[in-house]
Amino acid sequence: MSGQVNIAVELVKSRGHVNVSATHRSTIEITRDDYLTPLGDCIVGVKADKALIDFSEEFKRIARADDSVIIAVLITRNNVDVVIGRGSKDLVLNDDRRIIIRKSSYIDDATIMINANKAAIDLSRSLIDDLVKGSFLYVVFIALRITKSIR
Repeated sequence: MSGQVNIAVELVKSRGHVNVSATHRSTIEITRDDYLTPLGDCIVGVKADKALIDFSEEFKRIARADDSVIIAVLITRNNVDVVIGRGSKDLVLNDDRRIIIRKSSYIDDATIMINANKAAIDLSRSLIDDLVKGSFLYVVFIALRITKSIR
């Protein structure tokens, strides 16, 4: 038995904001918006240089498989955290403003992964402290799928 690895990577650059609280229990969001109110408790990055509509077709193809794995590596000035979730054949991936990581299986236009192992509340507090101070936030999204073939 052998397998083929399909992988695609996207880098999203954004910034933290003084109102980042990261207390939401089921989602993490990055937005192109340049502001954040205290009500946006899932938002960790603003002024993003990409939204889901900008991701490559290869990334979307891999992410739209029920057996795909999506990894998000969040990087600030001094910290790194990793979130792991699943793709789905039902992902839409065409929101022009937002990217949302979900612990649940709920899907809308902005959902990049479901069944994630972390929400905003679960992220490293030192990473969140960097974001509150306005640190850059780089998020490396990796879509990965291993297909098995029997020879």
